[in-house]
Amino acid sequence: MLFRRKKKRRALVLGLDGVPKPLIERFARDGTMPFLGEVFAGGALHQVRVCLPEVSNVNWTSFMTGANPGEHGVFGFTDLKSGSYAMRFPSFPDVRGDTLWDELGRDGKRCLVINQPGCYPVRSIPGAIVSGFVAVDLKRAAAPPEALPPLQAMNYKIDVETQGCHEDPDRLFAELDACLDARQKAVDHFLSQEAWDFAEIVITGTDRLQHFHWPSCEGEDVETERARAYYNRCDALLRRWVEQFYGTEDPDGLFLLSDHGFCQLEREFNLNAWLREEGYLAFTQEPPESYADIAPESRAFALDPGRVYLHRKDRFPNGPVTEEEAPGLIAELRRELDEITLHGAPIFERVWRRDEIYKGPLAEHGPDLLCTPRRGIDVKGAIRRMEPITESRFTGMHTWDDAFFWAGQDHGEALVISDLRAIIAGHLRG
Repeated sequence: MLFRRKKKRRALVLGLDGVPKPLIERFARDGTMPFLGEVFAGGALHQVRVCLPEVSNVNWTSFMTGANPGEHGVFGFTDLKSGSYAMRFPSFPDVRGDTLWDELGRDGKRCLVINQPGCYPVRSIPGAIVSGFVAVDLKRAAAPPEALPPLQAMNYKIDVETQGCHEDPDRLFAELDACLDARQKAVDHFLSQEAWDFAEIVITGTDRLQHFHWPSCEGEDVETERARAYYNRCDALLRRWVEQFYGTEDPDGLFLLSDHGFCQLEREFNLNAWLREEGYLAFTQEPPESYADIAPESRAFALDPGRVYLHRKDRFPNGPVTEEEAPGLIAELRRELDEITLHGAPIFERVWRRDEIYKGPLAEHGPDLLCTPRRGIDVKGAIRRMEPITESRFTGMHTWDDAFFWAGQDHGEALVISDLRAIIAGHLRG
């Protein structure tokens, strides 16, 4: 009797940073992204909630660890050093817990990861990895060591250089194209090196484009044609990578996702300015140079985007708020934040207590309150702004409840981004 050899299970994950489900559905339907139109004709397109705050380093970390910030320890792009007011930037070494690639490596799988945010400086994985933003030095953004020379030879570009792009759309679109060129060259190289069991490739230019030209992405601005052309080129690259990874095989194990959604930005709400107006925050000098200038009498302050921290006596050097006072102050702040309106509508969709959104041994390091704004209001934590409500240079902002995930099978409703790791690992295990 002849036995057929069992087909080797593989998986390809393609990420589109910041792309909301309604936008990707429309582009797949109207011909802007014809390859995705073919893909979405089968399988299941899910709407996904993301972890708060709805920023990339929090949510790509939640995806790769299968955990919420209270477990993996990343609560935003910035944080304060323990027991001080010094600003720090959480990075890959700060991430607690194993990644998806660590788990797959224990199963003997070889992994290729290109351009996922939050992986800098990289550490070795069972395969090859090239970090996405924020990565300031290519030499620390690639592993193993032999992965670096080919990237240097091709003048690999990690991210869009945004300086000047606000005033010059030509520069922005040139940067977007240069990043896609770099991604294509890197993928061409690495996919030719090995028969990978798992590969993940992320395009982050979608997020950059939407911040600068969200109305164009919705077909309502002068750059609509170029925005659609960019998405069309992304679609062509997705097709190319699927064909390179699977060859003539059935693309079983293909997954597509985003790390948060997007919407139109109308105004910015500056939390620290509001805290100053209401008497919760003061500084020892004007204008303040850093959080070290927070006055000892201050009872609360904010970090981007929408994270409110009590100035606790047991957490910060000059903090006056005691453990006994904290619950009452949290309730007071929450009540007052809920009452803030703009044009008759609440500024915030919801103000969350820490224990409502974070679970795990590191939850106590998170903010005391997290403010989720209504659509159109982008919350900021700048310390030098004096007006609570201001205009923004950007036209698009992140959302938390409409990221997307496509898979060959239906995985039900109410998916959270941290659920996706287990789905993909489960496919590879069979």
